[in-house]
Amino acid sequence: MRRSLVAGNWKMNGSRETIAELLQALVTGARQEVDGADLVVCPPSPYLQMCQQLLGGSHWQLGAQNVHSQPFGAYTGEVSASMLKDFSVRYVLIGHSERRQFADETNAVVAEKFAALLQHAMIPVLCVGETLDERESGREKEVVAAQLNAVLEHSGVSEMANAVIAYEPVWAIGTGCTATAGQAQEMHSFIRELMTRHSSKVADQIRIIYGGSVNAANARELFAQPDIDGGLVGGASLKPDEFITICKSVS
Repeated sequence: MRRSLVAGNWKMNGSRETIAELLQALVTGARQEVDGADLVVCPPSPYLQMCQQLLGGSHWQLGAQNVHSQPFGAYTGEVSASMLKDFSVRYVLIGHSERRQFADETNAVVAEKFAALLQHAMIPVLCVGETLDERESGREKEVVAAQLNAVLEHSGVSEMANAVIAYEPVWAIGTGCTATAGQAQEMHSFIRELMTRHSSKVADQIRIIYGGSVNAANARELFAQPDIDGGLVGGASLKPDEFITICKSVS
């Protein structure tokens, strides 16, 4: 039985005051563990230490939004896996479409980041997904397969057992448009089938979560699909009541 995962990606939002208020509300709202689920927040990097302190002793785990592939060096503005680990970061997003678009991250770069995280026993949350043009031209599975195969070729299928895959159709991120439960399940099933070609054991174990305008109204239907193991939540994760409702939808 795969353990569900719900992660909040706060992106470049928040301040010391608002994040402290948000964390207090999340910790209070989920005093008891959500059955069968890991709960994660991914704040902007400057607030990792504060979040580490405020989440201590709670059921929430800490995630980060990005990492550099190199362990150290002259990479101004970047953060290494070992630095994140100093703040008890457990999960790290890699390959998010906004990083691919705005920071020109290629599949090869994402694959290197994946390997760097595994070297520090951290859990990569590998984001994959297609644009609207790619879906409308019928290439959505080809695009997602290429994103996954880059990591498989670099690290091997056995390492995928220590990761999470987040399917996020680019056309549904921050747009208010959500893939239907059927569309999401179809792609999640495709991803699991692709993994099965390499290892049925890993395919059964790996968690595949959905991201793309997940909210309190659609979470339960999405999470009820057989191959959807939770969600990567954007804007709704900044609203504590709604985010708690989403988290409890996996039960």
